[in-house]
Amino acid sequence: MLLLLREEAALDWTMLSPSAHLDPGPRSGTFRLGGDQLLVGADGQSRISLADYAVAMLDELEKPAHSRQRFTVGY
Repeated sequence: MLLLLREEAALDWTMLSPSAHLDPGPRSGTFRLGGDQLLVGADGQSRISLADYAVAMLDELEKPAHSRQRFTVGY
């Protein structure tokens, strides 16, 4: 799917990928955005809460910064 999107010239798309573990939990308000790689924290874990994932998604909708890109979110 990602390869097809990257070849598409007319469509403006954005793909947000969560960390390896997308867990229920509170909003921390502190997360990192990455490019096309899995984000791993200092503890060796790749995780994000559903609340923080939703905030990252809404942030991108309100102020697009990743047109025609996949980006990741995690702690």
